[in-house]
Amino acid sequence: MVAHDVVETILKDHRTMEDLLRRMRSADEDRAHALGEFASLLIAHEVAEEAEVYPALKRYKDIDSDEVEHGEEEHTDGNEALLDLMEVDEVGDEEWDEKLEKLVKAVAHHLDEEERTILNDARANVSDERRVELGRAFERVRAEQLSAGCGDVENVRRAAKR
Repeated sequence: MVAHDVVETILKDHRTMEDLLRRMRSADEDRAHALGEFASLLIAHEVAEEAEVYPALKRYKDIDSDEVEHGEEEHTDGNEALLDLMEVDEVGDEEWDEKLEKLVKAVAHHLDEEERTILNDARANVSDERRVELGRAFERVRAEQLSAGCGDVENVRRAAKR
């Protein structure tokens, strides 16, 4: 593994998201706190992908631009599901569980597709050096977003385009 490789960095975020989703499902965890962490990471992650990674990958002829654009559409779907969950009044009640499962489904679908298509294509077609450059740019934007409080409900509402 190369330090700052954009593919590895994105995959690490994906595993963190999956862990946070598991924590949100568990009555033994602080679900509201896990939701806050998840919201911040999801928004920061997708802003960084759409600002730095996706536009660069679209320039490679062996990376399917339609898959990249589809990834952006799936970000919106995930944001809508996240917003629906954030707007539930009572953490852990029946509505919470229902909205959480919709979020889990949307995010799991996106992570799976992105990993099988976009990220595998990036591994095969983008040089190690360029992946490190993209990884550093991704990390910079993600850190800026996280420090700006990107996971608050108003920002999620804007990201969900509502």
